[in-house]
Amino acid sequence: MDGPEPHSPTQEKLLDDLRQVIENAEELLKNTNQYHGSLYQGARAKLAQALLTATEELARFENAQIDRMIELTAAACRLHRDLTGEAKVLRAFKPGA
Repeated sequence: MDGPEPHSPTQEKLLDDLRQVIENAEELLKNTNQYHGSLYQGARAKLAQALLTATEELARFENAQIDRMIELTAAACRLHRDLTGEAKVLRAFKPGA
């Protein structure tokens, strides 16, 4: 995936902003349910679809981050020949690690 390095401040800010937009959109949908005009219902339908797409994209992005973390952890374990959980924990607390 191209873009900022995982866990960069820009990336984290973008994810936080997307979560906030999703939360606000959910609240807006919930609070406008009483409006039944065709214009309102059309706008609500578009917002609901955009919300679904944004939520799916956020989940996909978060899953990609988890996959990268797993890959990096496995690579570090191979590099340091950490064969046991104990070796991994001890290396994590080693000064300079």
